[in-house]
Order: sequence, then structure tokens, then C-alpha cells
Amino acid sequence: MCNMTFEESGGENSSDRMESVAKALEEVLSSALPQGCITVGVYEAAKSLNADPDNVVLCLLATDDDKEEDVALQIHFTLIQAFCCENDINILRVSNMRRLAELVGGVKPGGEPMDLHCVLVTSPQSSLWKDPALSKVNRFCRDSRCLDQWVPVINLPDR
Repeated sequence: MCNMTFEESGGENSSDRMESVAKALEEVLSSALPQGCITVGVYEAAKSLNADPDNVVLCLLATDDDKEEDVALQIHFTLIQAFCCENDINILRVSNMRRLAELVGGVKPGGEPMDLHCVLVTSPQSSLWKDPALSKVNRFCRDSRCLDQWVPVINLPDR
């Protein structure tokens, strides 16, 4: 059900709303990371989606400007998006991969950078499901779908 006002859907308060959702997304990632509820990487995400899609609560797809034209990556994104839509998993496109790396610790133990093109947030055993930040992000995704924007874009601001 779509209960959005003009201002919420793109009127004058839309930039404030986007900033609020970006902050909520940062809170979700910050609380999910120490609980081990983050899966990072296209291949790892595909394995996790295949193994237990009901456990995934949010899918983030991110690109750098130099990777925007990468056909293979876009094919992966299309397949992941289709799978998420089929399984009622909320999806967000995220810009600012540098900030995303800061939030999810974008370096493997050996110092090698992680593949941040796909990040999944899974359901923890504790309280993330009831997290108001996750509820705000999920509401934003639902409201965006009502506006036929199936994969909304969020810019993570530099801090």
C-alpha cells in the first residue's frame, strides 16, 4: 500500500528524506557488521542468496564511476535484482563506494580490497529486525516501488 504525500515522493523535502535514509542505511550497516550480518562481494552474495534467500533483509548494489560501463557487472546486477524482486528482498543502488568501504571495512585480512559491488544484510539472531533504521530503509524501498522506482539510488555522503 502506498501512502506517500507529494513532498515525500519528490517534492521539496526529498533531499532531506534522502539524507535521512542515507543516515539510516549507515546505521543499519554499522549495527549489522559487528553481528556478522554482512555479506560482501558479488560471488559471495550469489551464494548466500542461493543458500538462504529468506534470511536476506537488504541488498545493496554499488559501482564506481569507472565501472559504470562494465557489461559483466551490469549483467550480475540484473540477475541479482531479478532474484531479489522474486524473493521480496529490498534493493538499493548506492553511490560513493569509498564511504561504503569505510562502513563495511572494505579490506580483506590480507590487505586486499574487497568486492563491494554487492553487499547483503542478513537477519541476525538478535535485534536488527526491530531496528528503526532498517524499518526506515525498508519503508523507503517500498515507497520507491510505489513510484515505479524498483531500485532507488542512495548517495552515502562523506563524513
